[in-house]
Amino acid sequence: MAQTVFCRKYQQELDALAFPPLPGPKGQEIQQTVSRRAWEEWQAQQTRLINEKHLNMLDPQAREYLMTQMNRFFDNEETDHAEGYVPPSQ
Repeated sequence: MAQTVFCRKYQQELDALAFPPLPGPKGQEIQQTVSRRAWEEWQAQQTRLINEKHLNMLDPQAREYLMTQMNRFFDNEETDHAEGYVPPSQ
């Protein structure tokens, strides 16, 4: 049986992440408060931001920017979007 977590993005019990997605306390916090579904959606959003904005992940400011965007994404606040991105039709 899959573990569940009360997801802070979707405000409901959903499947949990199998392990912390980041090292340290922040990774533990994410594992305890973010669902697998929300994390997978964030990973797609993060990839679009990195590619569109040409972020260098060796740059501490770029990593800080992504952490801010990640927190805003999980808290359902306004986030930056890749300007040219068009979601696939459903």
